[in-house]
Amino acid sequence: MRQAAPSLRAATPTDLAAILELIRGLAEYEHLAHAVVAQTEDLRAALFGPRPAAHAMLAEADGQAVGLALFYYTFSTFRGRANLFLEDLFVRPQWRGRGIGAALLGALAARAVAEGCARVEWRVLDTNAPAIAFYEKLGAVPMRDWHVRQLEGAALRALAEGADHG
Repeated sequence: MRQAAPSLRAATPTDLAAILELIRGLAEYEHLAHAVVAQTEDLRAALFGPRPAAHAMLAEADGQAVGLALFYYTFSTFRGRANLFLEDLFVRPQWRGRGIGAALLGALAARAVAEGCARVEWRVLDTNAPAIAFYEKLGAVPMRDWHVRQLEGAALRALAEGADHG
């Protein structure tokens, strides 16, 4: 039986369970399943609350969500314009190699261009060779002079507690 070609659409609140399932699938693929603590209510607030912090696009086929692009906006002070930041891109393993990831990225690129964004950015684990090769094939280049940093947990709280809240 031939599988239907996937279609892309913006996620809605009725997709929360599917979005969380795709996030968990991505985490398993990246050997980070232990790191997923998000629940559907967290995603509801972040994606569909009064001030959405992020947005999601789904690829659907055969009545199921088979791919996810979760993104938000950052700002380029040097360019004075927004950037579209792709937080997560995931296609279920059995659906890979069919152009779904490229279609999701293409839709985000079209959105970024239409909205006047300076660029589309994302991170990829240095151990994810298939994803790196896929991104390079699309023309994405690594940012070799920049290092990602995070502040979380106890260090985040300690800095916040010591800050001048003036």
